[in-house]
Amino acid sequence: MIITRKISLFIYYAIARHLPNSHGPLGGLFNSIRSALCRQLFKSVGKDVRVESKAYFGTGVGISLGSYSGLGVNCQLHGEVEIGDHVMMGPDVMIWTRNHCTSRIDIPMCQQGVCSEEKVVIGNDVWIGARVIILPGVTIGSGSIVAAGSVVTKNVPEYSVVAGNPAQLIRERK
Repeated sequence: MIITRKISLFIYYAIARHLPNSHGPLGGLFNSIRSALCRQLFKSVGKDVRVESKAYFGTGVGISLGSYSGLGVNCQLHGEVEIGDHVMMGPDVMIWTRNHCTSRIDIPMCQQGVCSEEKVVIGNDVWIGARVIILPGVTIGSGSIVAAGSVVTKNVPEYSVVAGNPAQLIRERK
């Protein structure tokens, strides 16, 4: 099992990550290769997922990707991330589950290490626009939209539209 995982990780980062995205010629084949490798690496992967080119997710341990969901071109996932069903993710999205510790003022921040990991949860039927940054511990409720370029620092209620830095409620979808 460990050898299969290491081989899958090597093939993903050496070859599959660099294949063209899913929208061009042979895109379905390239997506199938990336998705199959993610099934070996992630905690769980649903049906008919899309993993676009240049997606980065470390070793993939702790990542769950729901059915009919996708990882956008050049996205970065770090740590334990749970993505629901029918989630659309634009390009260059970054999801972080750790941050630098900064509580002590008697030593430089660069020497304080990183804080404990805080899981990120993305509900079902969520649209995450291009270049969104999601910070540790955030939950994005089902049916929500996160506008392009937003920095999500707090939980997003279900069926909300948020935008900005930091992301703020623009309107509700209900």
